[in-house]
Amino acid sequence: MANILVFAESRGTDLRKVAGEAVSVARRLADASGGGEVHALLAGPPGIAQKADVLGRYGADVVLVMEHTALATFARESIAATLAARAKAASYRAIVLGFSAQGRDLGPRLAARLDAPIASDVIDVQVAGDALTVKHPAYANKVVVTLTVTGSPAIVSIRPAAITATESPRTARVETIQPGTDPAASRVKVTQVVEGAKGRPDLADAPVIVAGGRGLKAPENFKLVEELADAFGNAAVGATRAVTDEGWRPHADQIGQTGRQVSPQLYVAVGISGAIQHLAGMRTSKTIVAINKDKEAPIFKVADYGIVGDVLEVVPALTSAVREAKKGH
Repeated sequence: MANILVFAESRGTDLRKVAGEAVSVARRLADASGGGEVHALLAGPPGIAQKADVLGRYGADVVLVMEHTALATFARESIAATLAARAKAASYRAIVLGFSAQGRDLGPRLAARLDAPIASDVIDVQVAGDALTVKHPAYANKVVVTLTVTGSPAIVSIRPAAITATESPRTARVETIQPGTDPAASRVKVTQVVEGAKGRPDLADAPVIVAGGRGLKAPENFKLVEELADAFGNAAVGATRAVTDEGWRPHADQIGQTGRQVSPQLYVAVGISGAIQHLAGMRTSKTIVAINKDKEAPIFKVADYGIVGDVLEVVPALTSAVREAKKGH
C-alpha cells in the first residue's frame, strides 16, 4: 500500500475547485496502489478547518490542518517547508497539487527540497507497477506526451479542470499541525490582493468560458461577450492576448500560451481566429464552440461546433437562445 500526500489549495477560508480535483486524483492513485491513504494539507487562516469534511467527501482519509493568521494569503515558503518535512517523515508515493499559480510556485520548491521528480501540467495520471504514468500537453498543446515517472515521492501537478473531481466519501481524521516555518517570517510578503470582477467564477474554476478576440472590432462590443456569459449564469469571461494588449480587457483575462490555461466543460470563442498561442491555453476544453466570419479560421480545426457569421449578429441571437432555453430549467 502507498499513501499519497495532497496540497489542498485554498484562498482565505474557501477551498479552490482544484483542491477537490487533486484529492480525487490522489484517491485514485492510492486505491490503485493497494489501498493506501490520502493525506491532505489544508493551510489557511483560523476557520479553514471547517473545510476538512469537504476533502473527506472527495476521498481524503486524513486532513492535516494548519491554521495561522499569516496564511490568509499564500505563504509559499512555510507551506513548502511543511510539505517537505511531512514527506521526509512519512512514506508517500506521490505528492499531488494543482498546476495553478500556487502550484507552479510550490511544485518546483518541493522538487528541490526533496530531490524528487516532478511532472507538471498533467491531464491524466495512472499507476503502472512501481511507476506513475502521466500525460501532459506539449509543443503548445499540439501533442500529448506520455511520461513514466519513477522515484518516490513523485510530485504531480494537475491542470485545473482537466480531471473531474469525483466523490469517494469517508470520514476524514483531522490532525492539527504546526507550520514547518513561521509564515509571518516569510521573505516574500503579499502586500496587496486585487480581485477580479465580482459575481463571476474564476477562469480556473468556471465550467463555461466565453472568450472574445479582435473579431469583436471594438472594445465596446465586448459587452456582447459579457451578456452571453451572464445568460449562461455560471460563465467566466476570457480574452486573447491581442485584446488584452490593446487594453480592451485586463491581462488577468488573457487565455493562451502566455496567459491562463483553462479546461472548462464549454468554451465559446467569439471572434477568435485561433492562433497557436491562444489554442495552447484552451485546447483541452471539453467542448469548443467557435464563432467567426472567416470559415478558414484555424479555430474551426479544434472546434466541436462552428458558426460562420458576423459575431455582432450571431452572439446576440445566441444569447437570446440561451436565455430562452434556461427559462425551462
